[in-house]
Amino acid sequence: MTDSTENSTDVAAVEAWGKTYQELKTELSKVIIGQDDVIEQVVIAMMARGHGLIEGVPGLAKTLMVHSISKAMDLSFHRIQFTPDLMPSDITGTDVLQEDPITHERSYEFVKGPIFANLVLADEINRTPPKTQAAMLESMQERMVSMGGRDFELPDPFFVLATQNPLEQEGTYPLPEAQLDRFLLYIKIGYPSGPEEWDIARKVTSGGLGDISPVLQAHQIRDAQALVQRMPVCDQVVGYATSLVRASRPGESGGAPDSIAKWINWGSGPRGALALISCAKARALLQGRFHATVEDINQVMLPALRHRIAPNYAAVASGINSEQIIEMLKEHVPADKEYAQPVAS
Repeated sequence: MTDSTENSTDVAAVEAWGKTYQELKTELSKVIIGQDDVIEQVVIAMMARGHGLIEGVPGLAKTLMVHSISKAMDLSFHRIQFTPDLMPSDITGTDVLQEDPITHERSYEFVKGPIFANLVLADEINRTPPKTQAAMLESMQERMVSMGGRDFELPDPFFVLATQNPLEQEGTYPLPEAQLDRFLLYIKIGYPSGPEEWDIARKVTSGGLGDISPVLQAHQIRDAQALVQRMPVCDQVVGYATSLVRASRPGESGGAPDSIAKWINWGSGPRGALALISCAKARALLQGRFHATVEDINQVMLPALRHRIAPNYAAVASGINSEQIIEMLKEHVPADKEYAQPVAS
């Protein structure tokens, strides 16, 4: 197959994905009312082959949303409720002594834990000790579980959507910044609007929610992930993304200006630029476009960078958070500038 044929096939597949995503949203709307931006960000993380951290107060249907997405995508689903006494083996699995019913010989057999699923909901991940959090995050990064000198690959596709409650911080174990960086997107869920809350109250209390039917299958998601990787990116998008990330670093050449640097403890690493570009491409896919734009970067900027920029004490004392710093960076870095690859000095 020639390159031109491959390109035309990819373009047709991307255009078809625009329709598929609309079908997915229509199916999810049977159960999830509103939250279009949150659903888009979750699906973007999945198409970009990453994991998402979802934060919201109780009662915003975080668990229902993730479970509904697994049904609409026909993916195997496991929910892990994180508690202070949860052990790493409760997630990954463990070796169990088994006896052969015929020979009566005993041997250890690995019993897989709930992490062996296409979509894993790590519910209230900040309520379990760091040892268990680390086991979960290691499996997320390596996409495998090591036990007794053996490696067990996790299913493909594999996604983790972790939730955390911003309330009741007593007795929690906040994720360290280095572990937060392992999540491609940090997604925040807000309260529904007035009309949406009216619909929620009406439909839930009258049994008006429908049943989710599969719209996608696992092989289609793998194909979409490959499409996102092959999608070309112009210098303008790469330059804008890298400039935003570099501008978040105080004390570096080409970094944050003094008016912004005075609020930053440390800025985003290169993973921030990778997140911006890959998520921008995934968003373009969901809209049926074969190219990412600076507008796509702007739309994914908050969830991609809010956990990768740390405000300093002066910012916290002044009520300035990472989201406000990102808005400052957005104003400082021009989107319409003509970007080109920098020359090594």
